[in-house]
Amino acid sequence: MKKQQPQISEDKILKASWELLGEEGIEKLSMRRLADRLGIQAPSLYWYFKSKQELYQRLANQVSKIILDEFHSEGDWREQLTGLAVTVRSVLSRYPCSTQLMMMTLPHEPDIIRFTNRMLLCVESTPLDQEQKIQVVLTLVNYVYNFVLDNYQHQRNVSAILKERKDLPGGEMLHLLDSMSETEAGLFRRMFKSGLFELMGTDSAFQFGLKLILLGIEQVIKSSSEYDSL
Repeated sequence: MKKQQPQISEDKILKASWELLGEEGIEKLSMRRLADRLGIQAPSLYWYFKSKQELYQRLANQVSKIILDEFHSEGDWREQLTGLAVTVRSVLSRYPCSTQLMMMTLPHEPDIIRFTNRMLLCVESTPLDQEQKIQVVLTLVNYVYNFVLDNYQHQRNVSAILKERKDLPGGEMLHLLDSMSETEAGLFRRMFKSGLFELMGTDSAFQFGLKLILLGIEQVIKSSSEYDSL
Protein backbone atom coordinates (compact mmCIF):
# COMPACT_ATOMS: atom_id res chain seq x y z
CA MET A 1 0.00 0.00 0.00
CA LYS A 2 1.37 3.41 -0.99
CA LYS A 3 2.38 5.52 1.98
CA GLN A 4 0.18 8.61 2.29
CA GLN A 5 1.92 11.98 2.25
CA PRO A 6 1.42 14.09 5.42
CA GLN A 7 -1.10 16.90 5.08
CA ILE A 8 0.68 20.26 5.08
CA SER A 9 -0.44 23.87 4.94
CA GLU A 10 1.19 27.28 4.97
CA ASP A 11 0.59 27.56 8.74
CA LYS A 12 2.29 24.19 9.35
CA ILE A 13 5.24 25.21 7.20
CA LEU A 14 5.65 28.49 9.09
CA LYS A 15 5.39 26.71 12.44
CA ALA A 16 8.04 24.17 11.43
CA SER A 17 10.25 27.03 10.16
CA TRP A 18 10.16 28.75 13.57
CA GLU A 19 11.07 25.46 15.23
CA LEU A 20 14.09 24.98 12.97
CA LEU A 21 15.19 28.59 13.40
CA GLY A 22 15.11 28.12 17.17
CA GLU A 23 17.08 24.88 17.05
CA GLU A 24 19.69 25.59 14.38
CA GLY A 25 19.64 29.29 13.48
CA ILE A 26 18.96 30.96 10.18
CA GLU A 27 22.27 29.83 8.70
CA LYS A 28 21.15 26.20 8.59
CA LEU A 29 17.55 26.73 7.52
CA SER A 30 17.00 25.14 4.11
CA MET A 31 14.04 23.90 2.17
CA ARG A 32 15.40 20.35 2.42
CA ARG A 33 15.70 20.50 6.21
CA LEU A 34 12.25 22.05 6.41
CA ALA A 35 10.79 19.29 4.22
CA ASP A 36 12.44 16.64 6.41
CA ARG A 37 10.88 18.22 9.49
CA LEU A 38 7.45 18.07 7.84
CA GLY A 39 7.96 14.54 6.55
CA ILE A 40 7.55 15.51 2.89
CA GLN A 41 9.67 15.86 -0.23
CA ALA A 42 11.28 19.27 -0.75
CA PRO A 43 9.51 19.96 -4.10
CA SER A 44 6.18 19.88 -2.25
CA LEU A 45 7.18 23.07 -0.42
CA TYR A 46 7.40 25.00 -3.67
CA TRP A 47 3.63 24.72 -4.08
CA TYR A 48 3.46 27.13 -1.13
CA PHE A 49 6.68 29.13 -1.42
CA LYS A 50 8.55 29.64 -4.68
CA SER A 51 11.86 30.20 -2.89
CA LYS A 52 13.46 30.44 0.52
CA GLN A 53 13.37 34.22 0.18
CA GLU A 54 9.60 34.08 -0.24
CA LEU A 55 9.42 31.98 2.92
CA TYR A 56 11.49 34.63 4.71
CA GLN A 57 9.10 37.31 3.49
CA ARG A 58 6.10 35.44 4.88
CA LEU A 59 7.79 34.84 8.24
CA ALA A 60 8.70 38.54 8.50
CA ASN A 61 5.11 39.41 7.60
CA GLN A 62 3.91 37.18 10.43
CA VAL A 63 6.23 38.94 12.89
CA SER A 64 4.99 42.33 11.69
CA LYS A 65 1.39 41.29 12.31
CA ILE A 66 2.20 40.16 15.86
CA ILE A 67 3.89 43.50 16.56
CA LEU A 68 0.84 45.36 15.28
CA ASP A 69 -1.49 43.21 17.38
CA GLU A 70 0.51 43.87 20.56
CA PHE A 71 1.25 47.57 20.07
CA HIS A 72 -1.48 49.69 21.64
CA SER A 73 0.45 52.68 22.97
CA GLU A 74 -1.27 56.06 22.85
CA GLY A 75 -0.09 59.52 23.88
CA ASP A 76 2.36 61.91 22.26
CA TRP A 77 5.10 60.91 19.82
CA ARG A 78 7.56 60.16 22.66
CA GLU A 79 5.17 57.71 24.34
CA GLN A 80 4.27 56.11 21.04
CA LEU A 81 7.89 55.62 19.94
CA THR A 82 8.77 54.24 23.37
CA GLY A 83 5.85 51.83 23.31
CA LEU A 84 6.68 50.78 19.79
CA ALA A 85 10.34 50.12 20.59
CA VAL A 86 9.44 48.06 23.67
CA THR A 87 6.88 46.03 21.69
CA VAL A 88 9.23 45.36 18.78
CA ARG A 89 11.99 44.24 21.13
CA SER A 90 9.60 41.96 23.02
CA VAL A 91 8.28 40.25 19.88
CA LEU A 92 11.68 39.86 18.22
CA SER A 93 13.13 38.38 21.41
CA ARG A 94 10.44 35.68 21.43
CA TYR A 95 10.76 34.59 17.82
CA PRO A 96 14.18 33.09 16.96
CA CYS A 97 16.07 34.83 14.16
CA SER A 98 13.13 37.18 13.56
CA THR A 99 15.48 40.16 13.66
CA GLN A 100 17.56 38.73 10.83
CA LEU A 101 14.39 38.00 8.89
CA MET A 102 13.18 41.59 9.27
CA MET A 103 16.55 42.87 8.09
CA MET A 104 16.74 40.47 5.13
CA THR A 105 13.32 41.17 3.65
CA LEU A 106 11.66 43.95 1.68
CA PRO A 107 8.37 45.69 2.58
CA HIS A 108 6.48 43.73 -0.07
CA GLU A 109 4.01 42.04 2.29
CA PRO A 110 0.78 43.63 3.60
CA ASP A 111 1.56 43.47 7.32
CA ILE A 112 5.13 44.67 6.82
CA ILE A 113 3.66 47.70 5.02
CA ARG A 114 1.11 48.22 7.81
CA PHE A 115 3.89 47.98 10.41
CA THR A 116 6.03 50.53 8.57
CA ASN A 117 3.06 52.85 8.18
CA ARG A 118 2.27 52.57 11.91
CA MET A 119 5.83 53.53 12.78
CA LEU A 120 5.59 56.61 10.58
CA LEU A 121 2.29 57.60 12.20
CA CYS A 122 4.08 57.78 15.57
CA VAL A 123 5.93 60.91 14.43
CA GLU A 124 3.30 62.35 12.08
CA SER A 125 2.29 64.97 14.66
CA THR A 126 5.84 66.35 14.99
CA PRO A 127 6.99 69.45 13.07
CA LEU A 128 9.73 67.43 11.37
CA ASP A 129 9.72 67.30 7.58
CA GLN A 130 8.96 64.03 5.79
CA GLU A 131 12.60 63.11 5.25
CA GLN A 132 13.37 63.63 8.93
CA LYS A 133 10.38 61.51 9.96
CA ILE A 134 11.64 58.62 7.87
CA GLN A 135 15.11 59.03 9.38
CA VAL A 136 13.64 58.98 12.90
CA VAL A 137 11.83 55.72 12.21
CA LEU A 138 14.88 54.12 10.56
CA THR A 139 17.14 55.18 13.43
CA LEU A 140 14.76 53.78 16.04
CA VAL A 141 14.10 50.48 14.32
CA ASN A 142 17.78 49.94 13.53
CA TYR A 143 18.59 50.54 17.19
CA VAL A 144 16.04 47.95 18.33
CA TYR A 145 17.03 45.42 15.67
CA ASN A 146 20.73 45.66 16.48
CA PHE A 147 20.12 45.59 20.24
CA VAL A 148 18.14 42.36 19.95
CA LEU A 149 20.55 40.87 17.40
CA ASP A 150 23.60 41.68 19.51
CA ASN A 151 22.06 40.02 22.56
CA TYR A 152 21.00 36.99 20.48
CA GLN A 153 24.52 36.56 19.10
CA HIS A 154 26.06 37.01 22.56
CA GLN A 155 23.87 34.22 23.94
CA ARG A 156 24.86 31.96 21.05
CA ASN A 157 28.55 32.70 21.67
CA VAL A 158 28.19 31.90 25.38
CA SER A 159 26.35 28.64 24.58
CA ALA A 160 29.07 27.63 22.10
CA ILE A 161 31.82 28.26 24.65
CA LEU A 162 29.98 26.37 27.39
CA LYS A 163 29.42 23.46 25.04
CA GLU A 164 33.14 23.24 24.35
CA ARG A 165 34.66 23.91 27.76
CA LYS A 166 31.87 23.89 30.41
CA ASP A 167 32.79 27.32 31.78
CA LEU A 168 33.41 30.88 30.60
CA PRO A 169 37.03 32.06 30.24
CA GLY A 170 36.70 34.77 32.90
CA GLY A 171 40.04 33.98 34.51
CA GLU A 172 41.81 34.03 31.16
CA MET A 173 40.23 37.38 30.36
CA LEU A 174 41.41 38.88 33.64
CA HIS A 175 44.92 37.53 33.04
CA LEU A 176 44.95 39.09 29.57
CA LEU A 177 43.74 42.45 30.84
CA ASP A 178 46.28 42.48 33.66
CA SER A 179 49.04 41.84 31.13
CA MET A 180 48.14 45.01 29.22
CA SER A 181 49.21 48.52 30.08
CA GLU A 182 47.04 51.29 31.50
CA THR A 183 47.13 53.10 28.15
CA GLU A 184 46.07 50.01 26.23
CA ALA A 185 43.28 48.73 28.44
CA GLY A 186 43.03 50.66 31.70
CA LEU A 187 39.48 51.92 31.37
CA PHE A 188 38.25 48.69 29.81
CA ARG A 189 39.88 46.70 32.62
CA ARG A 190 38.23 48.73 35.37
CA MET A 191 34.82 48.49 33.75
CA PHE A 192 35.20 44.77 33.17
CA LYS A 193 36.23 44.09 36.76
CA SER A 194 33.32 46.21 37.99
CA GLY A 195 30.89 44.06 36.03
CA LEU A 196 29.66 46.94 33.90
CA PHE A 197 29.74 44.88 30.71
CA GLU A 198 27.12 42.61 32.24
CA LEU A 199 24.63 45.44 31.58
CA MET A 200 24.73 44.58 27.89
CA GLY A 201 21.36 43.29 26.71
CA THR A 202 19.52 44.32 29.89
CA ASP A 203 16.30 46.32 30.15
CA SER A 204 18.14 49.26 31.69
CA ALA A 205 20.66 49.35 28.85
CA PHE A 206 17.84 49.26 26.31
CA GLN A 207 15.93 52.06 28.03
CA PHE A 208 19.04 54.25 28.25
CA GLY A 209 19.77 53.88 24.54
CA LEU A 210 16.14 54.63 23.75
CA LYS A 211 16.32 57.75 25.94
CA LEU A 212 19.34 58.99 23.98
CA ILE A 213 17.45 58.62 20.70
CA LEU A 214 14.38 60.45 22.02
CA LEU A 215 16.52 63.29 23.38
CA GLY A 216 18.19 63.55 19.99
CA ILE A 217 14.82 63.81 18.25
CA GLU A 218 13.72 66.50 20.71
CA GLN A 219 16.88 68.45 19.98
CA VAL A 220 16.27 68.27 16.21
CA ILE A 221 12.68 69.49 16.72
CA LYS A 222 13.88 72.31 18.98
CA SER A 223 16.55 73.36 16.49
CA SER A 224 14.05 73.34 13.63
CA SER A 225 11.59 75.45 15.63
CA GLU A 226 14.26 77.97 16.56
CA TYR A 227 15.34 78.24 12.91
CA ASP A 228 11.74 78.76 11.72
CA SER A 229 11.22 81.55 14.26
CA LEU A 230 14.13 83.60 12.90
